[in-house]
Amino acid sequence: MKAADDLDPDIRRFHQAINSGYASHPVLPGQTLADRRQVAETVRAPWTKGGPVMARTRELRLGIRGVRVRIYEPSIGADLPVMLYIHGGGWMLFSLDTHDRLMREYAARVGVAVIGVDYSLSPEAKFPTPLEEIVDVVDAVRAGTGGPGLDPARIAIGGDSAGANMAVAANLLLRRQGKPVLDAMVLNYGAFDHAITASHERYGSDGYMLNSAEMVVFWDAYLRGIADYDNPLAAPLRADLSGLPPAFLCIAACDILVDGNLAMAARLRSARVPVSANLYDGASHSFLEAVSISPLADRAFTEASAWLSRHLQRS
Repeated sequence: MKAADDLDPDIRRFHQAINSGYASHPVLPGQTLADRRQVAETVRAPWTKGGPVMARTRELRLGIRGVRVRIYEPSIGADLPVMLYIHGGGWMLFSLDTHDRLMREYAARVGVAVIGVDYSLSPEAKFPTPLEEIVDVVDAVRAGTGGPGLDPARIAIGGDSAGANMAVAANLLLRRQGKPVLDAMVLNYGAFDHAITASHERYGSDGYMLNSAEMVVFWDAYLRGIADYDNPLAAPLRADLSGLPPAFLCIAACDILVDGNLAMAARLRSARVPVSANLYDGASHSFLEAVSISPLADRAFTEASAWLSRHLQRS
């Protein structure tokens, strides 16, 4: 099989468009990280267009750290359950803007207020600073400071890639602090550990969305030093996962992280955490961003949203 022949055709079109976008912004001598981030924003921008329209979208700062958040509300009136969403990008890239459509999709499909957390990026902010910012937002929402229309008693958390890592780790940190964990987790193709596995070799070519060399750079930017690589709050696959909330794992079959995601599902089950592990054949890392053209991404959203709706129903 040639590289990437196992990708869904619509996902392959998404890859080609992304690659074309980056090719039109070649790396030039003296390019800074700020330049690289701006290119990523530009390339991703077309994929955030369209989709659900919100009744209200607002931005504010929450918690003692004053973390910027964006709140997407599909309706106004009755208190909505909440889903914190933690965007991916290797802890270094992307933003609330690159993930705008993903958050609107969840808000509309589940009927939740999605709170996008604009955590500080690495390497400027190393572990555990971004994670602590996320927990600070959790504390603020639970305290009712997110404004009217939000139910502080029903809070889930979701994220993709590095964001899925921190979604799990946020619950681990809450547990360590003696606070209740959240009600549910939606984990999209998460970076749960830095170990190199067989799927890195299988899906690490340029035909796919992510490669091992990129992940090495991302982990190095996020972590402070060697000791952090074994810290379960940084690599949650190594943690005691008992007592964590139910989890929906969206696993891309054609992804260097697929082995780690399958291992996380198994570890959660061993810890007696309810798990819905969903492997999407033909899907790559980041495939949810292709929802505007991909029935496969649409199905993944639909299945995750139905699961999350059940877990956030009033008891």
